[in-house]
Amino acid sequence: MADISRAPFLCHLRGTPTAYIRHQRGTAVAHEGVGLVFWYRPRTAVISEVPVDDRELAVLFHARTADFQDVAVQATVTYRIADPVLAATRLDFGIDPELGTWREKPLDQLAGMINESAQEYASDLLARTSLTTALAEGVPVIRERVTTGLRGDARLVQTGVSVVGVRVVAVRPAPEVEKALRTPTREQIQTEADRATYGRRALAVEQERRIAENELQSKIELAVRAERLVTQEGANEQRRMTEQAAAARIAAAAEAERAQTAARSQAERVRVEAAAQAEALRLVGQAEADAEAARVAAVTGLDSSAVVALAVRDLADHLPAIGALTITPDVVTEAVARFVRAGTPR
Repeated sequence: MADISRAPFLCHLRGTPTAYIRHQRGTAVAHEGVGLVFWYRPRTAVISEVPVDDRELAVLFHARTADFQDVAVQATVTYRIADPVLAATRLDFGIDPELGTWREKPLDQLAGMINESAQEYASDLLARTSLTTALAEGVPVIRERVTTGLRGDARLVQTGVSVVGVRVVAVRPAPEVEKALRTPTREQIQTEADRATYGRRALAVEQERRIAENELQSKIELAVRAERLVTQEGANEQRRMTEQAAAARIAAAAEAERAQTAARSQAERVRVEAAAQAEALRLVGQAEADAEAARVAAVTGLDSSAVVALAVRDLADHLPAIGALTITPDVVTEAVARFVRAGTPR
């Protein structure tokens, strides 16, 4: 809105860049244009302020389709007042000279005009369109029809209003109809979800079956390997026992051979030692015999006194050591008698 400041008997108006101001004194136009600043006398001034910026109007209305179904159309209309002079003559945009506020509500009147026109064009189109077509293809068709209709609407053109664009946000049926229409799709989606769930469960069961088969196959493979291991360990143990027995036989044979060799060596050694001892005894005996023969030969032809002397010497060699010897006359007499008897030839 315009900014109005008051002074005694005068007022000062300062407009905005988006508002068209028209100041009349009587039937004459004193000021007219956008962004004006001027002084005026409030008692004699008639001022109109027409906005010339783009404005958006939300439109919501109901219509009936060809199959007698109620639909709600939600749209937004962007418009602007292209001819503010014409608009000021068709609608009351007059403001209070002292307060700067509109005396009436021209924008509400303009909004009602646009809303009714848009509803008229949309209802005319939907009355020849089925519900499913309106819901599936209605948004672009309604947008084009409403835009074309508003731009060529005689009342809006004569009011100086230009429609910039129309945006149709949604075309929706009644809640119960919408729910009924959603039911097949919802059921189909639920069916697809159930199918996916069942498929997932079936896949999970198949995976579990494969896992169980793999586990069973692994157990069978482990059992076969364990059997092979036991068989191999038995064969290895048998081979080891066989090798140990063979080694024991070889060791026993070698030990027996060594024992036989040692026995033969011992027997040979004993035989050699016995032969050596026999030879030594033979030689000793031979030597003793030769010595005895030599002694006999030596005493042969000796007189009795010499023989007695030799006998006494031999006897002395074989007698024990005598520390003290007491010879009585009886002993000497008996000894001499024995010696004489022994030396007397018979």
